Amino acid sequence: MVSIELNRAYVDFPIFDAKSRSLKKRVLGKVGGRIGTEAKVPVIEALQDITLSLSEGDRVGLVGHNGAGKSTLLRLLAGIYEPTRGTSRIEGKVAPVFDLGVGMDPEISGYENIIIRGLFLGMSRRQMEKRVDDIAEFTELGDYLQMPLRTYSTGMRVRLALGVVTSIDPEILLLDEGIGAVDAAFLNKARDRLVDLVRRSGLLVFASHQDDLLLELCTSAVWMDEGHLKMQGPLREVITAYKGNDPFENISGETAERLGVR
Repeated sequence: MVSIELNRAYVDFPIFDAKSRSLKKRVLGKVGGRIGTEAKVPVIEALQDITLSLSEGDRVGLVGHNGAGKSTLLRLLAGIYEPTRGTSRIEGKVAPVFDLGVGMDPEISGYENIIIRGLFLGMSRRQMEKRVDDIAEFTELGDYLQMPLRTYSTGMRVRLALGVVTSIDPEILLLDEGIGAVDAAFLNKARDRLVDLVRRSGLLVFASHQDDLLLELCTSAVWMDEGHLKMQGPLREVITAYKGNDPFENISGETAERLGVR
């Protein structure tokens, strides 16, 4: 059974720098969390007193302004960061998807990068070899897959990365938004695969600023603000509280029909 349990978890980053005494003057109020001032070494308190319990079947959206602590929370959930205070317990195989380019080598071919990126996400070589043809068809990159990744445009790299990411079978999927560099038609195609990926995952935590995508993939939400968990609950209620109005009232036409907003 997959699950995530955080109990009064904090994540602190001490700043070991000769210029650290003036650091707080430059960044105070510009980053998530706060800067502790009592110690000789300034400490950025990126996450503060986070208690969160998630279990199999949960589909959770992370919302909040840039610097609110969403990415730090995702890295804590992935086990990349350990809590400096409090506890965290993760049960299940985690697939962290924070940067679509991580785990890809610009000097080798697209085909080889499919295998390497899959290994990075916890799949076996045999599993990825079985998925190569499907990923190649999805990306529509054709002969470019035989060429080094450094010859690809940004949009082509995103296509390849999305093809790999949406082919895996994760128990816990931690997803950070990063799919804006492709054309609209391909993005719609990618959405269909993202929806299918979420259906296959045991638990999803998804940080995004796109309300319609959150509504399509998530059922509940967590609002992060200055390193604190400010609110947790049903998706629409949390986003309405965060934005001060109901953003889904402005979704109309084909999107509203697909999402069942009205």
